[in-house]
Amino acid sequence: MSRKNRQNQQQRLKIRLIKRQEMWTLTAQGWVIAIALIASVMFFNISHLYPFLAVTSPIKADVLVVEGWVTDYAVEQAFTEFKSGSYRQIFTTGGPVEKGFYLAEYNNFAAIAAATLKNLGVQPEKVTAVPTPDVIKDRTHASAIALRQWLANSNLPINSMNLLTSDAHARRSWLIFQQVLAPKIKVGIIAAKPVNYNPNKWWTSSEGVRTVISETIAYIYALFVNWGI
Repeated sequence: MSRKNRQNQQQRLKIRLIKRQEMWTLTAQGWVIAIALIASVMFFNISHLYPFLAVTSPIKADVLVVEGWVTDYAVEQAFTEFKSGSYRQIFTTGGPVEKGFYLAEYNNFAAIAAATLKNLGVQPEKVTAVPTPDVIKDRTHASAIALRQWLANSNLPINSMNLLTSDAHARRSWLIFQQVLAPKIKVGIIAAKPVNYNPNKWWTSSEGVRTVISETIAYIYALFVNWGI
């Protein structure tokens, strides 16, 4: 084999890891504009995330439902809503108490919320506790199922209700209760206002960050589940 042929063969066998080529890139002004746009989009999303999750969209209804695990302050808001509205009945939901079970007078959050409402001034015959079975996950769904079963076994003609729950949890609870109770019962939603952080600046407190971020992830998960079954 000639020397020239050997050189050509060696060149063909070479492995090229890098190569030189021309490419478009941003200028200094372009980077400034791009960063400004990204920051604007992020700020818009952050500032509008809480209002999206803590949705309040009540409907005309004669029944109010309260998720019993909410804070006492939220139950007080439920009491105010019940007294100011045209409701004839208020239901409380909630699963077993997770701490102090042997010391507590009531062993589930539905009963605790119902007792609180009675102490606040709601007539006992207008308050009904609907306990939720002990489940490992999807407790909101279990509460909606328990309420649906209770209503199915009762003689109450209910066509619509408003659901009151904790601030950023509202969007997810609304989605789940709507699917579980559809099409017979329409559901409105009321988000209780938080007291542990400023909802307009939720990113400035650890409580706000934990609440909003966790509820965002949970809501995205809820979007991909068929809760109506």
